[in-house]
Amino acid sequence: MTEESQFILDETTETMGNTISHLESEFQKIRAGKASPMMLQGVKVEYYGAIVPIEQTSNIGTPDPRQIIVQPFDKSSIGAVEKAILAANLGFNPKNEGDFLRIIVPPLTEERRRDLVKRTKTASEEAKVGIRNIRRNANEDAKKLEKDGVSEDEVKLLTEKIQELTDKYIKKIDELTELKSKDILTV
Repeated sequence: MTEESQFILDETTETMGNTISHLESEFQKIRAGKASPMMLQGVKVEYYGAIVPIEQTSNIGTPDPRQIIVQPFDKSSIGAVEKAILAANLGFNPKNEGDFLRIIVPPLTEERRRDLVKRTKTASEEAKVGIRNIRRNANEDAKKLEKDGVSEDEVKLLTEKIQELTDKYIKKIDELTELKSKDILTV
């Protein structure tokens, strides 16, 4: 296999791996009943005139599976942090305890669980589309190699390896989706 072919394969493997990593981080944001600091990921707080992630303004912990404690580094910013959590529309109602915010994570209803499974499947489909787009781009690069004088057999081998990678990563997405769906539906 030529150096150019190996480069295309390596690049394809890396970008498909990044797609899987992104999907895993999306799945962590979807709660499955237990409280987790990741549930607040993506919340942006107006902090001294700048918009920053909540993790940069507060300590976030989970003392038990039903609650999240958000303790701002600067006590005077507790109102801004509370406002940001409410504005993020996560379905949480933080309770101001003076020095920290207590968020009680309500148990999931059956309907809410089904909605979360749908969200999981949507994220999964988006990841699969991403993988297929990466495959298409890699195959186009392989065809360009053929025009640049690389043998037809080499290009055929490369496209087969790209398809093997695609199948492997699509299977991985299906496995992750299955696990997350089971996690959500487990009461």
